[in-house]
Amino acid sequence: SVLTVACEQTEVLLFDPISSKHIKTLSEAHEDCVNNIRFLDNRLFATCSDDTTIALWDLRKLNTKVCTLHGHTSWVKNIEYDTNTRLLVTSGFDGNVIIWDTNRCTEDGCPHKKFFHTRFLMRMRLTPDCSKMLISTSSGYLLILHDLDLNKSLEVGSYPILRARRTTSSSDITSSGSSGPRAVGSPCHQNDSGPLSEKHLSRSSQREGGSPRNSLEVLTPEVPGERDRGNCITSLQLHPKGWATLLRCSSNTDDQEWTCVYEFQEGAPVRPVSPRCSLRLTHCIEEANVGRGYIKELCFSPDGRMISSPHGFGIRLLGFDAQCRELVDCLPREASPLREIRSLYSHNDVVLTTKFSPTHCQIASGCLSGRVSLYQPKF
Repeated sequence: SVLTVACEQTEVLLFDPISSKHIKTLSEAHEDCVNNIRFLDNRLFATCSDDTTIALWDLRKLNTKVCTLHGHTSWVKNIEYDTNTRLLVTSGFDGNVIIWDTNRCTEDGCPHKKFFHTRFLMRMRLTPDCSKMLISTSSGYLLILHDLDLNKSLEVGSYPILRARRTTSSSDITSSGSSGPRAVGSPCHQNDSGPLSEKHLSRSSQREGGSPRNSLEVLTPEVPGERDRGNCITSLQLHPKGWATLLRCSSNTDDQEWTCVYEFQEGAPVRPVSPRCSLRLTHCIEEANVGRGYIKELCFSPDGRMISSPHGFGIRLLGFDAQCRELVDCLPREASPLREIRSLYSHNDVVLTTKFSPTHCQIASGCLSGRVSLYQPKF
């Protein structure tokens, strides 16, 4: 019922998405760029910022924050929420994933703890059932925490064995990505030691009859044309039914960008010490290399049949096939191109973000100069 917009200069804008009427401007929501907004229920939402804080807001009383959360030491870029435990999960360019207990919030903040740390962290997402956490990095790695337990902090040395492994495409089944400028100094190349050094990891004992909680898998997602070059995973999204992950990847020289879909392949490794290979490249498409250095946030439609992707001064609606069938009904034997269903261009600057409404037949897009566009189909 409300469209919230995170802005570069400390503001949050609220609109009625049906009438396009401007409801309110939170002019000093933060002291620096606002990066991400997440609704926790139908009235409470959280914002995060380059000022290193997270703020909680109530739609019924927008004149003041519910509380401000302090814990990160660098730009906070991502907010997730576990509706089962009511735990807020945030990540930032300090490399930390922090858990906040919203059950015990006061005006002074929420109890919190550091859950995970890795270098070059870009984005963090939870699967819809909150059974996995995915973390993308600017060095091209994708980390997956399986059988997720947010109540258990992960310390160095306590992880189950970690090994980096390249994801497979369908044709290589037997072989082993608010935006804003990237952080100054964030490397966009492969790092030989990986996001975590394996010498610091120990093999944790397995639970009887199953895999250990929070077992960590590290993958180097295959990107078309980038087999021998590093890449940066700038945007990371999850299929609404948990079937796949959607990445926006750029080359380490920032001269190419790709939107890639990877199907989840469930199942434990053959041996406890063997790395899994949980993702398989199924679809991809090259993107317009416009607005170098800026992150373009893409998204799935609520039913998972379409992808909305920033493309130059507009967005492209992409499907797995020309009929917009579901992913499970059109899985290719080999990695196939995403199909362009429609292109929409209404901006005069680089589009950085796009989002489907979860309830209405509507899409929103926002560009670098601050314009927000709403699109609805004509019936």
